[in-house]
Amino acid sequence: MKQIPFASILLVASTAAYAEDCPVAPDHSADVSGVIAQIQQAENEQAARALSNKLWEFWTDAPDESAQAVLDRGMTRRNAWDLLGAIEDFDKLIEYCPSYAEGYNQRAFAYYLRQDFEAALPDLDKAIELSPNHVAAISGRALTLLGLERLEEAREALNEALELNPWLSERYLLEPGGPLAPPGQDI
Repeated sequence: MKQIPFASILLVASTAAYAEDCPVAPDHSADVSGVIAQIQQAENEQAARALSNKLWEFWTDAPDESAQAVLDRGMTRRNAWDLLGAIEDFDKLIEYCPSYAEGYNQRAFAYYLRQDFEAALPDLDKAIELSPNHVAAISGRALTLLGLERLEEAREALNEALELNPWLSERYLLEPGGPLAPPGQDI
């Protein structure tokens, strides 16, 4: 019988205990759905953009002060192009709050900026699993799939994002001549 090192048992036990300390993230699903409905009715891109900013207020509302501090620090590091530092913070956030979608979305964004599309994709999938209407994660998934040159999947993901927010700036990728234009219109 193979023996498991004591340090490994402690790591697993402490990780499980740490994750249990994170409270449930605030449920903003009704608010998000309401804003998405408003975006879909927006008269122009500028109005839709103002509404989209409200979505970020909901998505970045972390479960508690500790999680919020780590999320904010990671986003600040990402904005300063300290991508490895940002990933380190998002790793901590995900370890502490594994059911908080924005931790995965933000880590995916940092991976995306590093052009590590293979690492970004599972995080985006997890963010979408936890928050199915996360327009930014869905459009990020489309861009990541484009980076992986998985064009049909990227086109599908972008169309899914555009169903939620038809004003996304990424919509130009589907226009004739764009990299995700339907086959035959991509020239």
